[in-house]
Amino acid sequence: MSSETYHEPLELLSEDTRNLHRAIVSLCEELEAVDWYHQRAEACSDEELRAVITHNKNEEIEHAMMNLEWIRRHNPVFDAQIVKYIKSTGPIVSIESAGPTPASTPQGVGLGIGSLRGNP
Repeated sequence: MSSETYHEPLELLSEDTRNLHRAIVSLCEELEAVDWYHQRAEACSDEELRAVITHNKNEEIEHAMMNLEWIRRHNPVFDAQIVKYIKSTGPIVSIESAGPTPASTPQGVGLGIGSLRGNP
């Protein structure tokens, strides 16, 4: 098994990394299909065909969200960022300055500066 999109030798990658890669590539493909269908629907002059193409686009969005949910469930950093940004309010770029979410780093991994709460 090989893929031109792997950037490291396949034998050096764990099965978890390969599965995450599969999910990310699938997500990208689904989003690309959404874009193509969206453009086709907007350019289409036939209402019935536009409805069919829009239906197809919405199916691709469903597939993309299924991939994203798998990624969220299997990667704590994605999970933390999704929780932080999805359904947030206010300017999107202001959310980052609000600080990290508790799950934004894997458990047991820190910045090496100790707790600011006085806990050891």
